[in-house]
Amino acid sequence: MDQKVLRQREAKCVQESPPGCTARCPVHVDVRGMAKAVRKEDYTAGFALFHRMIPFPGIISRICDQPCRQGCKRNEIDEPIFIRALEQACVDNNSTIPNVLLPPAKKQKVAIVGAGLSGLTVAVELGRKGYQLVIFEATDRLGGSIWGIPAEQLPREVIHADFFILGKFPFTLHYTTRIVALHSIYDDFDAIYLGTGAGQIPAADFGLALDEDGRIEVDAVSLATSDSKVFAGGSLRRAYGDSSPIASVADGKIAAISIDRLFQKASLTANRENEGPFDTLLYTNIKGIEPEPMVLPAHSGGYTREEAGREANRCLLCECLECVKACEYLAHYRGYPKRYVREVYNNLSIVMGIHHANKMINSCSLCGLCEEICPGNLNMGEVCQQARQMMVEKGKMPPSAHDFALRDMRFSNSEKFALTRHQPGYAASELVFYPGCQLAASSPQYVQQMYKFLCERLDGGVGLMLGCCGAPASWAGQEGLFEETMQSLENNWRVLGSPRIIAGCPTCYSLFNQHLPDRPAESLWTLLERIGLPEPARLQDTPQTLAIHDSCTTRYDTALQGSVRTLLGRLGYSWEELPFNREQTNCCGYGGLMLYANKEVAHKVIDRRIKESELDYLAYCAMCRDNFAGQGKRTYHLLDLIWGNGQEELAAQTGPGYSERQDNRAKLKQTLLREVWGEEVEAIPATVKVTVPQAVLAVMEERQILVEDVAKVIEHAEGTGSKLRHGENGHYIAYFQPASVTYWVEYSPQGDGFVVHNAYCHRLEITG
Repeated sequence: MDQKVLRQREAKCVQESPPGCTARCPVHVDVRGMAKAVRKEDYTAGFALFHRMIPFPGIISRICDQPCRQGCKRNEIDEPIFIRALEQACVDNNSTIPNVLLPPAKKQKVAIVGAGLSGLTVAVELGRKGYQLVIFEATDRLGGSIWGIPAEQLPREVIHADFFILGKFPFTLHYTTRIVALHSIYDDFDAIYLGTGAGQIPAADFGLALDEDGRIEVDAVSLATSDSKVFAGGSLRRAYGDSSPIASVADGKIAAISIDRLFQKASLTANRENEGPFDTLLYTNIKGIEPEPMVLPAHSGGYTREEAGREANRCLLCECLECVKACEYLAHYRGYPKRYVREVYNNLSIVMGIHHANKMINSCSLCGLCEEICPGNLNMGEVCQQARQMMVEKGKMPPSAHDFALRDMRFSNSEKFALTRHQPGYAASELVFYPGCQLAASSPQYVQQMYKFLCERLDGGVGLMLGCCGAPASWAGQEGLFEETMQSLENNWRVLGSPRIIAGCPTCYSLFNQHLPDRPAESLWTLLERIGLPEPARLQDTPQTLAIHDSCTTRYDTALQGSVRTLLGRLGYSWEELPFNREQTNCCGYGGLMLYANKEVAHKVIDRRIKESELDYLAYCAMCRDNFAGQGKRTYHLLDLIWGNGQEELAAQTGPGYSERQDNRAKLKQTLLREVWGEEVEAIPATVKVTVPQAVLAVMEERQILVEDVAKVIEHAEGTGSKLRHGENGHYIAYFQPASVTYWVEYSPQGDGFVVHNAYCHRLEITG
């Protein structure tokens, strides 16, 4: 995966963008993390987060002008969080003393002119890096203008406590030393920081370039002046009266970074876009959040613990995660798309070693819901689809992921099921009905009934094509196999004279339109809306309301979705829209071969979907219906209402198992050839007669083992004698690897055949 593409996709996910409060804070205090800590009454953790960005926490927590509140999401609901009061609560309730670790001393010397908040911040930041520092202060004390703040707001003991940290650094302090010209100290230092405060010394006295307002001209990114080793910040570079304590601290941090870069001979401006305040890209959904008044402290000394907790609970703990909230797959791996994109990229970059992200990549349903919901339109399905293709190309795709589904696809496109015919009595076809392999497997009788109806209702000849559209190959990243399948389908379509395709499966319809845009295709449902329903379909005596599940492959097909609802109304039903519907519909757990690659996630997806309404569901995809019914949700297929008159038992009827699905397809082809085209077809004789008890069949279903697979193992064992006999029960145990899967079967002779006692499989190749 190209690095540039990776970065573009990563950038679409805004989850790692900071909350608005942190973005608007000039030093980016982690307000969200601090609020979480206060909620838990973990004031030590809250203080640590605050002190990480603020060198003088006691002072700032009492006098900060709080530009962070401008970015608070609660501004759109009621009042912003009282952030400064929460910071003070963390400071006042903290009992830890931060450690200061000094690195080895460096040779570079820095002069700091002015010991206000910006200058002292420069001193702390560069002191932590080991630089030699000399501070020149015009007065007899540190702190600059903060001493003008009333003591009731900023107690003097708080100032002294915060400045105690300065004694841990080997600074040289010169009090009552006014620097009136740079040349007096210029040659003695490798860098100079000017933080003299507003209006302290005329800017012209420093001999630096001035802006149009007569202040020292300072680069907005690096705080560099016209002299390459002189930097300036704090109130000095702002209009008189426009001072900001937190902005002064921010200037000190920015200047310290610039001076360090100067000494490292690195760019002063590169990769510094988000230093200082900025507008966040983070999206936070505030729908349904009720207004709550801001908690005001009862006493001037600040919040009590109880008050701080209540105010912290007003914090929305802003984050996006909209796609994670909607998608069980994304939630399952306990992360979010930006992180997943990196994991996918790293997984593809591994040459030797374990590809830990393979299962995650193969578990996505590729449905596209994430893109629809994501504020940045990031589609994890596209990422996973491309990753699967690359894994296949590199030979890194584990066979276990999609082997079963691909074998099922090959069965559907083999002589056992595939069929291409004109309508009897016609040498050409105006239309061709393509029901799809899953409808034929789940409800073969409806395929037969619908084909008969279409032949009777439509003129010009209605052909029939049976097979699989190749969706499993596409989902598995098997592009070569998919293109081969599509080419074969197109060849058969041309044999019929290139008729308009009527697709009975939403996935087939979607793939035809996406990959064969020049081949006219229409959904069965829009066709039925236009030509009318069959005669057996009638209004219900007792109208019922059904909850409609839209297939994820029809996400943006409003015409098809509308036709389904129109047909439902004509059949006498009313309907309810599920919370996720139409363009935001959820997958049923089958898409992208999720059900084969990760049953755990697929069952979570199904379970979540079927709990969205107490009503019976209506689906118009055979796999959607069978997946829901298979987990106990009463679900009708639209054809159950058209051909089955909505009989109660149809909604509760579970779908057929894997072996029965293939058997249904094979029998459907034989039935159609015999009853429609009058051809006698010989049934394919079974190689061995196998009896599988119901309990064993359930185990095989869970393990995705077909009766056909079991028969092959027994046939191989009996033909070669490659089997083991259990000494206690007399059962035989044998294995066989017909493809990329090794099957084991425990069986014993019974009459003229064999009875199966157990079966399991794995993806290991046995040698020797």
